Amino acid sequence: MSDTAEKQPILAHIHELRRRLTWAVGALLVGTIVSFIFAEDLLTFLIAPYGARVQAISPTDTIETYFKVALVSGAILTMPIILLQIWLFVSPGLERHERRLVYIFVPAAFGLFLTGIVFSWLVLLPAAIRFLADFMPDIFNVEWTAPEYIGFTTSFLFWIGVSFEMPLVIYLLARVGLVTAAALREHWRVAVVAIAILSAVITPSIDPMTMMLTMAPLIVLYLVSIVLAVVGERQFERSMAVT
Repeated sequence: MSDTAEKQPILAHIHELRRRLTWAVGALLVGTIVSFIFAEDLLTFLIAPYGARVQAISPTDTIETYFKVALVSGAILTMPIILLQIWLFVSPGLERHERRLVYIFVPAAFGLFLTGIVFSWLVLLPAAIRFLADFMPDIFNVEWTAPEYIGFTTSFLFWIGVSFEMPLVIYLLARVGLVTAAALREHWRVAVVAIAILSAVITPSIDPMTMMLTMAPLIVLYLVSIVLAVVGERQFERSMAVT
């Protein structure tokens, strides 16, 4: 095979990746612009658990915080489109019957994403804020700045939402024969370490309490992923038997 023939598929993949990224970034831009309409209400909503007005120290703190909220909101609004672009990029490598899984992948992934955000907002974030705000109150006067507080909350909510998509990703990988439940069970120690690292990355703070609160649901999700991998693996074996 000539070098030109080998380069053509690579160039085609790069072109397709660029096209999907363009659609995803374009959707994110539109979603962010739309989010400017209600970004102020979102700011009020996000600050509510803190129970006080956050400080703006530098001249650009207010506008930076406003844009950050709009950007994260835009990412949440356009997540179905982003997920669809991811699927469209990987689907050419799937069989015809496997491509129909898009009808499961996009709505289920977005549903899990929203579930993670809601769970984080109702359970994880209040506990984290309470712990951080009440830590050694006799020594520290807690007055958080707007960029730090909003950066903490938005990052926490968004990445917990993303991590909640793990069971579906594992199911789909098992459904196409790339992952087995036995392998997931065998490497559970590696998974726990990976979850600990992921939790440390997700949580903007360094306190162990917040990290443990983040790890707990992710470990549960990993156990759920093993169960779903069993289902996906059986479906893959049946489809292979039919073909």
